[in-house]
Amino acid sequence: MRNRYLVTYDVCDDKRLRLVFKKMKAFGLHLQLSVFECELSGRELAMMKAGLDALIHHDEDQVLIADLGPSDGTGRDCIEWLGRPLVELCRKAVVL
Repeated sequence: MRNRYLVTYDVCDDKRLRLVFKKMKAFGLHLQLSVFECELSGRELAMMKAGLDALIHHDEDQVLIADLGPSDGTGRDCIEWLGRPLVELCRKAVVL
């Protein structure tokens, strides 16, 4: 079963910030600045946490992971947007 998570982080060092951003891109959809929406299994969640745990400095940085519930449930409905709406990128292959 997959759950939807809202992940946000505050990283003090620019180098670590770039590494955390790169790690998070592998796990979810980049919503804004340091905020990601992720649909993860229990195993993927553990892998994400372990990867982030190895990158951050625990006395300076912070990662917040909010469980929004099952991805096939109301997880998406828990997020409310004000102002510019979220535009999901449509990724497709381009053959040259």
